[in-house]
Amino acid sequence: MTFRLRDATPADLPDITEIYRDSVLNGTASYEIIPPDQTEMMSRFEAIRGKGYPYIIAEAGDGVLLGYAYASAFRTRPAYRWLVEDSIYLSPEARGRGVGKALLKELLARCEALGFRQMIAVIGGASPASVALHRGLGFELTGTLKGTGFKHGKWQDTVLMQIVLGEGATTVPDMAAYPGSLFAE
Repeated sequence: MTFRLRDATPADLPDITEIYRDSVLNGTASYEIIPPDQTEMMSRFEAIRGKGYPYIIAEAGDGVLLGYAYASAFRTRPAYRWLVEDSIYLSPEARGRGVGKALLKELLARCEALGFRQMIAVIGGASPASVALHRGLGFELTGTLKGTGFKHGKWQDTVLMQIVLGEGATTVPDMAAYPGSLFAE
């Protein structure tokens, strides 16, 4: 499958909204039950981009959006600012074709370049495909939260995975640089 990665723009929101809608209705990657509308998805997009986090898409040669990925705060407390959480959503036709791997690889590179020190994956439904994707790029299993979401008529587990970015926790970060400047202390 041929595709290219690029920064997401507001013009991509109709397709992003539809991909997310499918994931909410048919999957466990998100524990949302009712898919948000495009207005809500735009608000989320602007909040993520407004903080300087990467938000990228995979686009087929014919312009069809195949998937998207972004990094965002894992938690909003200032001490967590060096840690990001990844999110990846693919259209049904893009799954299992290398799109998710390309998106995550690019997201890792961009987050490391920005100065983040750790990335965490919060995998709803303990999706074997998502676990394999993250493991294949170096994430380590850090835990499983049992029965954390009730979706599609059954209890779902949540898997936590983590990867070190850059120097990780081996050095003191530059508080004046991004992401140190995300929160005032």
